[in-house]
Amino acid sequence: MATNSGDSGSGNLTFLDLVNACDNFRLPAYHRADVPASSPTQDTLVPWTLTQSLCSPVVGLLKPEIIDLLREEGDRSWVIPDPAGVPRSTYRVSFHPSIDTPTKRTDVMKKLCERWRDSGSIYQDIIGPKKWRNEMYPVYRNPFGVHRAHDPKGSDDSDDGNYAFEMERSACALFGVITYGVHMTVFQQANDSEMQIWVPTRSRTKQTWPGYLDNSVAGGIPSGMSAFESLVKEAAEEASIDIGITSKYARCAGSISYYRQTSAGWLQPEVEYVYDMKIPDDSDAMLFQPRPADGEVESFDLLPLHVVISNMKQGLFKANCAVVLIDFLIRHGYLTPDNDPDFMEIITRIHGRFHYERW
Repeated sequence: MATNSGDSGSGNLTFLDLVNACDNFRLPAYHRADVPASSPTQDTLVPWTLTQSLCSPVVGLLKPEIIDLLREEGDRSWVIPDPAGVPRSTYRVSFHPSIDTPTKRTDVMKKLCERWRDSGSIYQDIIGPKKWRNEMYPVYRNPFGVHRAHDPKGSDDSDDGNYAFEMERSACALFGVITYGVHMTVFQQANDSEMQIWVPTRSRTKQTWPGYLDNSVAGGIPSGMSAFESLVKEAAEEASIDIGITSKYARCAGSISYYRQTSAGWLQPEVEYVYDMKIPDDSDAMLFQPRPADGEVESFDLLPLHVVISNMKQGLFKANCAVVLIDFLIRHGYLTPDNDPDFMEIITRIHGRFHYERW
């Protein structure tokens, strides 16, 4: 099984270490400082907006190398101002004014991402044919606002709602957009016995984090689908849990959010809606037992809580899944201000806003 580097094999990681591994990015102090945009530093990030209006919402943060590639596009879909003498505080890259509806933006992004995928040279380790997910993710004007599935104005071609457009999942990190997912912990605890949690081992052929431990059920929220619909779908397709079981027993328990930078420097701000599903004491536990279904998971194991925590501290869990479990431990009273000196740092870090006001 794959492990993280450092002390992961010794079980010496703290819960804060696990948070640090996932929530590992901070906007630089000079971000959007009033210095000429023509003299960027290596870590310069440029706001990506829908239009050039200063009131237009920021939907992502672009690295200079992405902007260079956009300049090479010859379809007049982008506005990339001359950076010479432009204050960084107002500099932005946006769609062309003619690209003014969700459908048009989606079409631009679809064609762009497919060109890059088929180029044979542009970020093939991220967006190439072997990494392509063929799954569309929504992008919102306000990442903390209403989601498309609940927005009566958020139809495919309405620009009145919060929904802005959708784009290929694998490309999201290249554009620094916020993405959304669902994670559920399936557990049982009878009387005063130790809690047990269903823990999957990811397939060793997975594109990301092969062989790592995961949450009982987890997946991204595709465009047009609500969080709970996504959860029910993932539970059935990934863990063979009947739709009726998840619909009846899964309970939303909040969310976590973190700002992750990959080892290659790409930004992945993510929101994960978290769910609990406790197996009732008087029910048939077999109805809740997850089983591999779609090749995403190698196996499921019902592990005592102390073993789950030991595996966490050995770095055996996918980074964001460890954070989901930290949130679970807090909510169920296992991680408290009295038994972990880093409690306040942990709880505030896993419910962040990505410094969005500074984008």
